[in-house]
Amino acid sequence: MWPVVVIALNTFRENLRDKILYNLVFFALLLIGASTLLADLTIMEHHRMITDMGLAAINVVGVVIAIFVGIGLVGKEIERRTVYTIMARPIRRTQFILGKYLGLVMTLGVNMAVMVIVFLATLWLYRAPVHGVLMQAVALIFVEVLLVTAMALFFSTFTTSTLSASFTIGMFVVGHLTMDLKGIAEKSQSETVKAVTNSVYYIFPNLEMLNVKAQAAVGVGVPYAYQATASLYGLLYTAALLVGACIIFQRRDF
Repeated sequence: MWPVVVIALNTFRENLRDKILYNLVFFALLLIGASTLLADLTIMEHHRMITDMGLAAINVVGVVIAIFVGIGLVGKEIERRTVYTIMARPIRRTQFILGKYLGLVMTLGVNMAVMVIVFLATLWLYRAPVHGVLMQAVALIFVEVLLVTAMALFFSTFTTSTLSASFTIGMFVVGHLTMDLKGIAEKSQSETVKAVTNSVYYIFPNLEMLNVKAQAAVGVGVPYAYQATASLYGLLYTAALLVGACIIFQRRDF
């Protein structure tokens, strides 16, 4: 367990020194700030616009960090050949993967906390109501980010950074379209189309299950039972990806 903690803390420090994280967080802060300007230029209800754009900024930036930093967790170590030094120590490959993942999760947690604080401060500044559903939305966004991070790490264990990013982005996009695919399967008359779309529906993660930003924007909460079920679903899928990443990395030759 201790090697996992050491690797996680080292990864966390390395990520904090990576300028891309600061740029992305700054980008998120700009988006949240821009939401106040756009709210003044739209017919939509002022507070709803601020809330909607703030949550969207937190979601998008969190996912971007998860993808483009996650794919480098293992690939960067292999390219630098530092993985050989690490593997020469009494550290299991499973511990290496889990440590890298937890280190990025810590980084994402810090960055999301900063964005949420700025988001809440923006709402307070414009006297927008702060509903409990906002925290529900943020919690599910974080679960989605954990899942996307696991995707990126999984693909990075057996392919290049470019392909890892492509696969992760593709899986992310399809994950938000799974409900549409299910609808296509139900309406299609072709057995082949039904088989393919149903396979994609059940294999790919249903990321729309973790999306309650629209409800949060209008102050409509979701049942806590739904939040618990959605969170459990996301965490179980994350765990499955991490297990797969550990198995693949365990069998790689260095």
